[in-house]
Parts: sequence; structure tokens; C-alpha cells
Amino acid sequence: MAEEVSGVHTIDSGVYPKAQVLNRGIAKLIDLFIVAAASQMIGPVGFLAGLAYILISDGFAGGRSIGKRLIGLQTVFPGRREAAGFRDSIIRNLPFAVAQLAFAIPYVGWLVSVVIIGFEAVLILGNEQGRRLGDEVAGTQILDVGRLALPD
Repeated sequence: MAEEVSGVHTIDSGVYPKAQVLNRGIAKLIDLFIVAAASQMIGPVGFLAGLAYILISDGFAGGRSIGKRLIGLQTVFPGRREAAGFRDSIIRNLPFAVAQLAFAIPYVGWLVSVVIIGFEAVLILGNEQGRRLGDEVAGTQILDVGRLALPD
């Protein structure tokens, strides 16, 4: 396990404790409110704007979406000690983009969206590092800001 010194873990281990699940949920909820607002205010283009935001949001500001920045979380590559970029954000958020696309289809799509989001939530709870399917594929992890002392 990683050795902790004043809240920052050692570099060589690459194993960090997961961010609090409640904080992750609140950050994602903030991001989803942004997506919903864009969809309602901008009309048909808003749906695509919301989809684009879901995909690239974790590439902003050193691995932080607006929700993550407000709550104090960051998307990182723990082994390399780097923040996630736009490409990594797209890879890790594909399941949520598929859920948003499915949500546009009444009834069946809504059920598919709930299943995808529920599956991701179960993975966050069950994984020791809090990594969901998107994180496993992209090789990322969500940490509290400052855990790796990465620059903005």
C-alpha cells in the first residue's frame, strides 16, 4: 500500500485510495445539470453540445470537469502522475455518452440509460480504487485534488 505523508502519497506505488463516492456523485450530478440545461436552452444543438461536454469534460483544467473542480476532484493517471486530457476524457466517458444517446429514446432508452449508469455506480462502489468501466479502459482514477500534487 502507499505510504501517506501529509495527505500526499508516494510516487512509486501508483496505488491511491479512491475519492469519496458521495463527492463523485455530486460532481457528476453538477455536470449532468449542465448537460440538461444546455439541452433545454439551446434546442436541438443543445443535445449535441451536452453530448460533447459529457465526452470532453474531464479534459478541462488539469483533469477536472466543472463539477469535479467545484467538489475538489481530479481525473489522473496514477502510475504516470499526469492529469487526464481530452482524448482520455472521451475514452473514459463513452459509457455516459451512450447513456445520453439512449435516453433520447422513450421508455426502452430510459431503461438502458439507467442500467448503464447503475452498472457504472456498482463498479465504483465495488472497486478498491473506485474505478468504473471507463476508468479501467482509459487507465484513469478519480482522486481528491492534491492527492498527487499535480499542477493545474
